[in-house]
Amino acid sequence: LVSMCERAQIPMFSTHESSAFVIDVLRAYLSKHFADRTTMHGVFMDVLGVGVLITGDSGLGKSELGLELISRSHGLVADDAVEFSRIAPNMIEGRCPPLLQNLLEVRGLGLLDIKAIFGETAVRRKMRLKLIVHLVKRGVLDEEVERLPFHFPTEDVLGLPIRKVVIPVAAGRNIAVLLEAAVRNTILQLRGIDTLQEFMERQRQAMSGD
Repeated sequence: LVSMCERAQIPMFSTHESSAFVIDVLRAYLSKHFADRTTMHGVFMDVLGVGVLITGDSGLGKSELGLELISRSHGLVADDAVEFSRIAPNMIEGRCPPLLQNLLEVRGLGLLDIKAIFGETAVRRKMRLKLIVHLVKRGVLDEEVERLPFHFPTEDVLGLPIRKVVIPVAAGRNIAVLLEAAVRNTILQLRGIDTLQEFMERQRQAMSGD
């Protein structure tokens, strides 16, 4: 059997494990190995257990926001370049390129080794992408962004729609608090709780006199 495989150039291996176990392991390995991949620019964070990609034009303070979130006990996955792969039909995983592992670039401070400064709990090896927070200059999208949007926009990443929140950046706004609130609201929505719909229902009941 070995000689036949060698002549046909077919890989062969043996194991004492059960076939069901081997199939499960190989399926997981092959799905990740052959998964569709892309690299996106931004800061990828673990915020309250949710994988959040912070995007926006250069100079808006994405890395500074990441540093503040780290100081608030959240975790860094990757800065600047984030490698995403679709490891399942409804799952996208983000990692940091080995060259940038644990590093965060902040204007005026240079490269910071987050693991060395804040400890091992301040970095994550990988996270599943659940939310994109896009930073824009205040006034750029004022006419386009609804005050109370009924449907939050999404962004296509490797063929999968990812929830997206747009946060205007202006002096005096605590973007870290706003981002945390956006993550908490996303968690509620994933659990089936829609605050705006509940408010509209209250308004309807108040107008009907119920």
